[in-house]
Amino acid sequence: MAEDLNPPNLPPIVDLRQSATALRVQRGVMRMLRARHDMACYAEVPLRNGRRADVLAVGPKGEIWIIEIKSSLIDFQVDRKWPEYREFSDKFFFAKPPELDAEIFPQSEGLIVADGHDGAILRDSPDTPLAPARRKALMLKLARMGADRIHALMDPGPMV
Repeated sequence: MAEDLNPPNLPPIVDLRQSATALRVQRGVMRMLRARHDMACYAEVPLRNGRRADVLAVGPKGEIWIIEIKSSLIDFQVDRKWPEYREFSDKFFFAKPPELDAEIFPQSEGLIVADGHDGAILRDSPDTPLAPARRKALMLKLARMGADRIHALMDPGPMV
């Protein structure tokens, strides 16, 4: 079923590496950001540095947040790439399921708790404003990626 969500010729929305827990957290995070913060959310966004943001959200004033989902203690312990997301966002958050201890996450970063239905910001992230050129490039990428994903859902056949 998840493979049906991936339009051909585009970066995957679901890449089949996420655990069921991570997908639930992703859903809750995106619902919360949309409902309470008026943010448009993208899942699995490739970045120029070769990393892929689990969730990238754009606010009504153009602010960009990246949310890195950690579904377990081992998931957090083996991941040392998360500092590389900072240069692509105004705010950076970790997101965790309710059962994962919040104390494992660095106090210097934002923290969200989420399940499959909703989420809550436990700790805000410091503001680190993007450079204007980086913001423009990222907004253009997001606009094109969003349009491409919608088009692929409307016309899932091979590109001619």
